[in-house]
Amino acid sequence: MMWTLRKAKTALNTDERKQLKQLFAHSPDLKQACQLSQQLTQLLNTSTTRSGGIRRLKNWMKAVNMSELKCFDTFVGTLDTWLEEIANYFVARENSGFVEGLNNRIKVIKHRCYGLVDTDL
Repeated sequence: MMWTLRKAKTALNTDERKQLKQLFAHSPDLKQACQLSQQLTQLLNTSTTRSGGIRRLKNWMKAVNMSELKCFDTFVGTLDTWLEEIANYFVARENSGFVEGLNNRIKVIKHRCYGLVDTDL
């Protein structure tokens, strides 16, 4: 179900829609969390100005706080702390994904090399 939950609504087939309907019947909180997550994705995919993006993000955070769900608490705290910086995304639609990926690869290489002996000694 994890992969079905991660799919966009438009990409779901009939069976997946039925499965989600059953799952959400058992967990209304999960349904609400998925809806909020999809709203954030839509918000980030919408073309807007920096100030419009800030306004929309604040409205989204308000909706999350009103929902009483706790699963977004850490994320909303980070979003609130870095809102001005995150809002710069709406100016040029650029993110740090490449740099984050490169840093992760460097960390993996360092972990793999841990304990190797220097052969030049």
